[in-house]
Amino acid sequence: MSTMWHGCLAGTDYFELRSSRGRDYGVWVTTPPGYDPATTQAPAVYVLDGNWAVGLTAPLIVTQADPMQRIQPYIQVSVGYAGEEAQHWDRLRNRDLVPPGEPIAKELIDAVELGVQSGARTREEADAYLAELRDTHADAFLSFLTTELHPRIERDYGTASSGHGLFGYSYGGLFSLYTWLTGSTLFASIGAGSPGVAGADSQIFAQLQQMGDSLPAAKLHVTINEQELLGDLAIYQNLTKNTATVLHHLTARGAAVTSAVLRETHVTGLQASFLSYLRTCRAR
Repeated sequence: MSTMWHGCLAGTDYFELRSSRGRDYGVWVTTPPGYDPATTQAPAVYVLDGNWAVGLTAPLIVTQADPMQRIQPYIQVSVGYAGEEAQHWDRLRNRDLVPPGEPIAKELIDAVELGVQSGARTREEADAYLAELRDTHADAFLSFLTTELHPRIERDYGTASSGHGLFGYSYGGLFSLYTWLTGSTLFASIGAGSPGVAGADSQIFAQLQQMGDSLPAAKLHVTINEQELLGDLAIYQNLTKNTATVLHHLTARGAAVTSAVLRETHVTGLQASFLSYLRTCRAR
């Protein structure tokens, strides 16, 4: 990274990695202050939507030195998109973060159309955004994280052998829920911020049924935002309603799940949600 970026994101390296499926990813790796793998090996925390999230979440690595509330050491691995594709991260994430076969909720289509009407998206951009939702591969992206990216992080940064985490927000939060329900053994804790469970027919509910009485061992922390719940956008109202239903299912089964309602909007909630995950799942 350039000197300028090092000044903004201290202790951060950047590299690009092509997956076995031919997808190019940008990876930012932020190590904690004074990190020396020769003396202390830290686990990795994978943060999704790196193109957006790295600037909001990587600076919170300093919480590991906060004398008021210490956070367990971790290496942050922010995963996004590289090269020319990076400018299209908000639609490419649909392909990678949404479970296979996930229905497209009418309320989401309405929200995309509202974006066109308001000038936030062009018609071409809206069509491309929805097209990515018709062929989704969260299973392939999870495999990339666990079998391709993690071994490289483990090798190059001398991570601990256990205690790794995953954090995602919005569709990243949907991916986090999906990952937790698959029972992936890599992650000891998972944060799902405002997970995009847009419809009552979401694959998340099918996973819940398939899970039966068996519960994943990983800790799960879920957040939603006050203004999603109380605002007038149907897509966010559905998101919070369906997430609450998921939480009711899990707590009724005695799952290791915690939750919080944050005083944010869907757009402003990412950083607060990540901090809530750190404080709940990774406090000393």
